[in-house]
Amino acid sequence: MAKTVKIGMVGVGDISGIYLQNITGCFQEIELVAVCDLVREKAERAQEKYNIPKLYDTMYELFADPEIDIVLNLTRPYEHYGVSIEALKAGKHVYSEKPLAASLEEGKELVVLAQEKGLMLGGAPDTFLGAGIQTCRKLIDDGYIGEPIGAAAFMVCHGHESWHPDPAFYYQYGGGPMMDMGPYYITALVNLLGGVSSVMGVTKASFPTRTITSQPHNGEIVDVKVPTYVTGIMNFESGATGTIFTTFDVYYPEQARLEIYGTKGTLFVPDPNGFGGPVKLLRPEDGQVREMPLCFDYSENSRALGLADMAKAIQTGRDARESWKQTYHVLEVMQSFEKSSNSGTVVPIESKYVRGEAMKNNPLHGVLD
Repeated sequence: MAKTVKIGMVGVGDISGIYLQNITGCFQEIELVAVCDLVREKAERAQEKYNIPKLYDTMYELFADPEIDIVLNLTRPYEHYGVSIEALKAGKHVYSEKPLAASLEEGKELVVLAQEKGLMLGGAPDTFLGAGIQTCRKLIDDGYIGEPIGAAAFMVCHGHESWHPDPAFYYQYGGGPMMDMGPYYITALVNLLGGVSSVMGVTKASFPTRTITSQPHNGEIVDVKVPTYVTGIMNFESGATGTIFTTFDVYYPEQARLEIYGTKGTLFVPDPNGFGGPVKLLRPEDGQVREMPLCFDYSENSRALGLADMAKAIQTGRDARESWKQTYHVLEVMQSFEKSSNSGTVVPIESKYVRGEAMKNNPLHGVLD
């Protein structure tokens, strides 16, 4: 087996737990060698629990470590740019949690610098690499629904302030339902249908403030500075048309719905926030919806799968499936809904996206092709 690719983690927040678990316990070609967080106690707990060799007080100290190949950026959305740009300047490959950046302008700067330095830049979500969406891709590519003509995506809830321990940032710069959950849906859609050519959108914030009812910030008032009710239409390069609705303003019994419509049937895609199924297919000759078997590995919570894929790409010289070509395209689509809403116009998408290679099954779990 090739030498492991060394990872330095910046940010030990709520999402870090599953990364720590999977990096140390599942993916055999990556190795976590250093950790850093503004709250040192968080980094210390992670170091102790997962036997991480090094703990750094600042991200700059971590970036200066010559052993580290990839910086794993798990900070809050509005901090992604600041961490990623400094890591790239230090000559490190970067894998960032979603979104790539809080604005398209920040995302462009990261892409330009990564290209100038010949570094890999990419990131979450990596759920599209899991068994569920990869099975959906195979069904579409193999013609089970005929020619795709449309799609619909819904993420409907009343926000995070009733359960999240630190929900304020969801309503600040870089937050909102589209920037928070939209990456899962749009990443799934472009992997199933290809790139987006233009969008239209109508967005608003239904409530000027939100009251936190979860601990430890119970009773605090948050000013809402981002759209929390986002509706959009996407024109795909393939000719398909998609709709998307994300909101933090609505009471609803379910959260996720993602459907692909074709000339010969309809595909019900599993929650794109997860890696598994169920995958369901409706064809007129069947007369009913039937659940399809999953054809790929990684149906459990496999966060860090994309990180492992980037590491394999570094080792072999191939393209990373979760590269900036995808994360930047998704960022541009998400940002363009509000741009369209503000201007009252159709907004063309400038970045071009070509789907990366589909996943391949490897009999050894935790080792990628």
